Amino acid sequence: MSLKERPARLWLHVLLLIATLVTCSAAGARLAVNFETGKPAFVVESDLLDWIFPYREPSRLFDGLPFAIALLGILMAHEMGHYLACRHYRLDATLPFFLPGPSLIGTFGAFIRIRSAIFSRRTLFDVGVAGPIAGFVVLLPILLIGLQMSRVVPGVADRGDLVFGTPLLLSLLEVLYFPGVPTSDIYLHPIARAAWVGIFATALNLLPIGQLDGGHIIYALFGQKHKKLTMVALGALIPLGFLYWPWWIWAVVLFFLGRRHPYIFDDEPLGTVRYLLAIAAMLIFFLSFMPAPIQTQSS
Repeated sequence: MSLKERPARLWLHVLLLIATLVTCSAAGARLAVNFETGKPAFVVESDLLDWIFPYREPSRLFDGLPFAIALLGILMAHEMGHYLACRHYRLDATLPFFLPGPSLIGTFGAFIRIRSAIFSRRTLFDVGVAGPIAGFVVLLPILLIGLQMSRVVPGVADRGDLVFGTPLLLSLLEVLYFPGVPTSDIYLHPIARAAWVGIFATALNLLPIGQLDGGHIIYALFGQKHKKLTMVALGALIPLGFLYWPWWIWAVVLFFLGRRHPYIFDDEPLGTVRYLLAIAAMLIFFLSFMPAPIQTQSS
């Protein structure tokens, strides 16, 4: 999108952002009610059936704003990291598109479109790594604030329809905030729940596969060797699917649509700073990745 075209479509980005703020506030309102009353965070059947209750009581949307602002702040930071990196290199890229939707979190995520071809290893690396690092920098204080507002409710994790995995980052911080308390007894505040969603999204984006951010980083680091690394990563999703069946869907989709990467004819070395950033991205991935992010009580 050219500079002349961008202002004409600014209304679309703003409209989608406002719509997503509303739908995320609606989802957050339900989370807030459940948190206040000590109910499990998600009771799938009742929460989905009663998803529109904040629209019947519009004042309840304000209860969901903390969750919505936290979640959209993390998504915005991630996508703006990519966008600003593109602008730095004068690449043709759109502002973030947010996707509102009647899901348990009120959104299907956000994305930008990069319309320029990328020919430089350094450019590809910088664009790929900027999003996850920017998102992580924003989600970390949000997670700390959310944990400060969380509380202990014995057995709360065993009373909901869904069991949420605990990434290493969250486990380490829970030990500091709730020493000696089992994870199953820690009721995350909606703000901390938003950070959890951000952690999950970060891990997905950093999978070292094709068109994902992790795939861009791997290609910039290893060139054509990224094909073997992509296949290894796709293969690893197969056994993980026995713990969390959506990994199989991701494996199929990424195999057919996301494993290939445009060629880059550039052997310019990345430099020490970028290798350090690659190590940081790898650390973020291991802190964020969960073999079984979500399970049902029956699984």
